[in-house]
Amino acid sequence: MPLVSLQDIETTTKAALEKHGALPWIAAEVARAVRNAEAVGNRICGLYYLESYCQQLVSGRVKGTVDPVVTRPRPGAVNVDARFGFAQPAFARALPDAIAAARDCGVASLAVGHAHTCTSLGYFTEQIARQGFIGIGFTNASPIVAPPGGKTRVIGTNPIACSVPDGKGGLAMQFDQSTSTVALGKITMAKAAGEKIPEGWAVDSNGHPTTDPEAAIAGSLVSLGGYKGWGFGLMAELLAAGLTGGVVSRDVKPLKAAEGTPHDLGQFYLLIDPDVSGTFYERLQQVEQGVALDEGARMPGQGKQENDPVDLSQAIWDQARGLAGLA
Repeated sequence: MPLVSLQDIETTTKAALEKHGALPWIAAEVARAVRNAEAVGNRICGLYYLESYCQQLVSGRVKGTVDPVVTRPRPGAVNVDARFGFAQPAFARALPDAIAAARDCGVASLAVGHAHTCTSLGYFTEQIARQGFIGIGFTNASPIVAPPGGKTRVIGTNPIACSVPDGKGGLAMQFDQSTSTVALGKITMAKAAGEKIPEGWAVDSNGHPTTDPEAAIAGSLVSLGGYKGWGFGLMAELLAAGLTGGVVSRDVKPLKAAEGTPHDLGQFYLLIDPDVSGTFYERLQQVEQGVALDEGARMPGQGKQENDPVDLSQAIWDQARGLAGLA
């Protein structure tokens, strides 16, 4: 298995996207996100998606040459129309306006509409936090989760992410998690590896618990914590679709399919200025001190380190180089 530098991953990804039709600045934004995912071991949101990005650029399912359109319809609301392009460049174009709105109003929203899947939601909330604001994000995805007690897919894994600044330019806390018990990618990876999945991750097409990844993919995932996770999933669904103009999960087609209609997804972010209260960082310190009372306990995201170089599978690196025309 090759050890590959983050710079090589980013450069190769950018070259592959450009080769398949993306403008250089758009390819650069997506490549930066792929690099970030691989750096922290988030393989599902890294090079794993590169082939489908390239295929969808060629088929037109994602637009690689469009300019996102940013508007500010209310003092505390910033919208960006991704125009069926990638989420990363749309977010990048709108973030300065959203930061300005949050600074003006104390709290602001950033709605990204008509976008391709954003893959790692925490990648975006982290950028908000590194600007000194609390970032909370929501998105939806293709339908794979049934209501508790049901078997019909209604919503996606519908992640929620939260990044909290430490007041020094870094992160005090960050989590990025699906509202299902597990992300769909872990089940597809188990299927590819010929492995079973733990009971409690999914049900089959008849609504019965299963450890067979193929039966799980034909069935539905289970909400995290039953009704509690189901509620959070619905919240993400309504914010991501209802406040961005994106489609509901039931109308999202398989995300990695080479051809078809654009994803047309929405991502919704809240930006909160912690200085509004005057007490935020004092309370943050008190909470951190409480967590530290038990050895081994930590705030979410603490201790996560960037790896460089990254240990990749030979197959995934060969594929990436091939897509970039380097093989």
